[in-house]
Amino acid sequence: MDRVKSSMQQVPNAIPKVIRRTGANSLELEKENFERGQAVSINKAINTQEVAVKEKHARTCILGTHHEKGAHTFWAAVNRLPLSSNAVLCWKFCHVFHKLLRDGHPSVIKDSMRNKADLTDMSRMWGHLSEGYGKLCSIYLKLLITKMEFHIKNPRFPGNLQMSNRQLDEAGENDVNNFFQLTVEMLDYLECQLNLFLGVFSSLDMSRSVSVTAAGQCRLAPLIQVILDSSHLYDYTVKLLFKLHSCLPADTLQGHRDRFQEQFKKLKSLFYRSSNLQFFKRLIQIPQLPENPPNFLRASALSEHISPVVVIPAESSSPESEHVVETDDLVDMDVPVMPAPLETKFDDLFGTTAAVDPFNFSQNGMRKDDKDRLIDQLTREIQALKEELESFRLESGRLCQALRGRVSELEAELAEQSHLRLQAAGESEFLKAELDDLRRVREDTEKEQRSLTEIEKKAQANEQRYTKLKEKYSELVQSHADLLRKNAEVTRQMTVARAAQDEVDEVRREMQEKVKAAQDVAEKQEKEQLEQLQDLQRELLSSRTELDSLKTTVDSTQQSSEVLGTELVALESEKAELVQSLSKVEAELAVQGEELEKVQSSLATERESGVKTAETLQNQLNEKESREQALESQLVAARWSGLQGALEEAERIITDSLAQINDPAHISCTSSADYLASRCQASLVCMDRLHSAREAFLADNTGVSELVRVVTQCGHLVGDTIVQGSATSHMVPVEQADALSESVKLCGAEALDLLGLMKQRDSLTAADSSRLKAALEAILATAEKLRPRGLELQQGELGDMVEQEMSATSAAVESAAARIEEMLNKSRASDTGIHMEVNERILASCTELMQAIKQLVVSSKNLQRDIVESGRGAASMKEFYAKNSRWTEGLISASKAVGWGATVMVDAADLVVQGKGKFEELMVCSHEIAASTAQLVAASKVKADKDSANLQRLQQASRGVTQATAAVVASTKSGKSQIEEKDTMDFSSMTLTQIKRQEMDAQVLVLELETRLQKERERLGELRKKHYELAGVAEGWGDGEEVTG
Repeated sequence: MDRVKSSMQQVPNAIPKVIRRTGANSLELEKENFERGQAVSINKAINTQEVAVKEKHARTCILGTHHEKGAHTFWAAVNRLPLSSNAVLCWKFCHVFHKLLRDGHPSVIKDSMRNKADLTDMSRMWGHLSEGYGKLCSIYLKLLITKMEFHIKNPRFPGNLQMSNRQLDEAGENDVNNFFQLTVEMLDYLECQLNLFLGVFSSLDMSRSVSVTAAGQCRLAPLIQVILDSSHLYDYTVKLLFKLHSCLPADTLQGHRDRFQEQFKKLKSLFYRSSNLQFFKRLIQIPQLPENPPNFLRASALSEHISPVVVIPAESSSPESEHVVETDDLVDMDVPVMPAPLETKFDDLFGTTAAVDPFNFSQNGMRKDDKDRLIDQLTREIQALKEELESFRLESGRLCQALRGRVSELEAELAEQSHLRLQAAGESEFLKAELDDLRRVREDTEKEQRSLTEIEKKAQANEQRYTKLKEKYSELVQSHADLLRKNAEVTRQMTVARAAQDEVDEVRREMQEKVKAAQDVAEKQEKEQLEQLQDLQRELLSSRTELDSLKTTVDSTQQSSEVLGTELVALESEKAELVQSLSKVEAELAVQGEELEKVQSSLATERESGVKTAETLQNQLNEKESREQALESQLVAARWSGLQGALEEAERIITDSLAQINDPAHISCTSSADYLASRCQASLVCMDRLHSAREAFLADNTGVSELVRVVTQCGHLVGDTIVQGSATSHMVPVEQADALSESVKLCGAEALDLLGLMKQRDSLTAADSSRLKAALEAILATAEKLRPRGLELQQGELGDMVEQEMSATSAAVESAAARIEEMLNKSRASDTGIHMEVNERILASCTELMQAIKQLVVSSKNLQRDIVESGRGAASMKEFYAKNSRWTEGLISASKAVGWGATVMVDAADLVVQGKGKFEELMVCSHEIAASTAQLVAASKVKADKDSANLQRLQQASRGVTQATAAVVASTKSGKSQIEEKDTMDFSSMTLTQIKRQEMDAQVLVLELETRLQKERERLGELRKKHYELAGVAEGWGDGEEVTG
């Protein structure tokens, strides 16, 4: 009881006033009011009551960080709270702080890093407690510190961890080392999330319905934030591991895979357990992970990966509004009251007035006095039976109430005894387990200390070896210097003694060889010693890592479950006893019911013997007629109620769609004009069906089923049109977006008006759908205007443009082949020797390339003709190209690229033959032609049948172009190597100083060329990005995307 009283008390601290008012300035007053409101909300959200944090208070704190663009006010209020003295208070602070890190202003993370040391000390302090909220607070604080450090190291990641694939690639800066380190940090982050998950579940008694109690909800509420973070971390880790496996060997990433598989099993189990709790079913939709983890050794498995999506319903209520069920209400002991209209059965059969006399005793010659006596006797018997029946009913109700109270008392006693027994058993088992853990930890620590001592001894021995080798290396360097000095003396003597020049040269060569050998030996020994030292350092680090992992394993051990099994068996036996006593009570009630039925049956038998056959038949006939009339009226009412339900469902769908377009989360949803037009057309067709079905229902109300189906379908289609129209408005200019939004809202209003008229029987005839059709036609017209027109051309011109571009490409290829033939003739007439041989080989390979491109263009034309013939139907060729405008634009772009590449390559070859061009330009042109032809092949076969003969010929021609391109590059490289002169390197006449000088000049030149190469690569990357952007604008790539929201 003391714990309950303490939990009902608020935190004994006054509301902090961060900054006092110093004047009557309005800005200062506003600031003071803001800080006062924030302080009130923070103290209401973070208190000592063991209930979940109210959403409205947490939301006020989040909005406050956005208002002041930081978390100064929040920390000023929190620093006054006694977080170190109350575990529940600290737990609720962690929950609110986690919400601020996720949804608050981005500066909250930076402002909170100033308090990192205090949070670390608090986590260490609460870590000394081994159960209850203390242990949970320690784990939660470690998680929050890890989250802050992760976001400080990786500022590209927002607090809620929501990123696109492109942003994830930019976070790693396309560097495999960055991706490797980022994966390690994400695995550490996810490990902290799983530790909190396990800690919360291990602290709950899962054999009872804890998720609907206030204390259980207080512990489970922060797991919603953990589920949101862990789903994103799992998705990003999978994608990064696939990227690392595409760049690094599989053996290098073995540790990553083992750690990920272990975390995958834990996360899947925790997600499954959370989804079965009643608390989470109303607040969040938890995704289910696949049965097996992804196979990173197979690159195609990335396409099978589905990102887990956590859905939070928009209309979900906060945890504080949920009805908390007490323990006494968990078992429903209400016995249903049996209907007892038995006393009225006689009145229903024989009537209640004396005017209707079923007995005609006068016909049998009986006297009136005998008839009256018989009536009085029967009346008294009926009254007695009624009184006896009422007494039975009262007695049974009293017995049920008494038994229900007794069952409640027994359940309360059983729950109290079970709780005390569990508590005592848990404490004893915990003390035993803690003692065993301490013993094991002491033994493991002693073993690790001994192994660590041996490793340190080995390290010292290696250091001594390294010192000796270093001394030997110094001696070798000294001997090298002596040899160099001797070499200089020999050189000076050579100038004096010209006669012994040959002998001196021989001695000098021998000395140089010895010096070089000595240098090689010294460098080799130095490298071996450095490698040995690095191996020892890695062994030392691995041993320390193993020691840390052993400590972590010791800390994460849990208690045995044998005691829980024993207690569960005891509870089952007690439950069986209660069920047996309840069955006895039910048996007694059944016996009393049987006696009552016997009395009623005997009474009915006596009464039925005196009823005439004629009246029985008449009553049956009247009942049949009334039953038929009632069934007819019920059938009409059921038809109308079914129609009403369909209309209400359609209204709800359209209302929900109108609410979605006003939802801020809907702003990120986009759609295409093509898809919007298709939705409008389907809605218009459905409106025609609605008109026909309504007319049929008015003519004959039995055909209500067709009208119900059409109304439901119309509601779905109009609602989808509203949502897609709003999504399309997010991708168009402001003026057109406003017009489209107004049209969508007008369409929703007209639909609601039409459905409202159809709900009334009087106005069903006057319901007119013409205004709704007009609104849909207006949206359709707007969508048609927003469709991409394809290179600013009319639809009728696209077919002519394709033919023109393909003809122009063929002409460009023919012209290029003719020019190459002309250049070949000129080269044979003017060049001789190796130049003529190189030019002939290059021009011959270019001619072969032109022939291959010509064959490719012819095959592409034939394949396009097959595609048009098989796909246009009754439409003309121009109409087919206009209908498939995006595919047509791709063909036009690819044809232009092929013709332009052929022209540029001929110009480059002309310059190379004349000796004015560069061989590199010719190779680049060849690669560009290969890329352009690949684009043409892809655009041609995108709509082709895979079994088409022309498609096979097109692919064969594409392979021919690839081979011809490779031949051009090979002949160009060969010619370049034959023509360019290679300087021979002769350093025999240089002195040591001259060689050193030229070595420095060569290094400077190498650095300059590397710098220039890096700049040119960056420039090439920017040019490619700009080319991609311009191509996307020209071809309308962004307009053809599907709905992304």
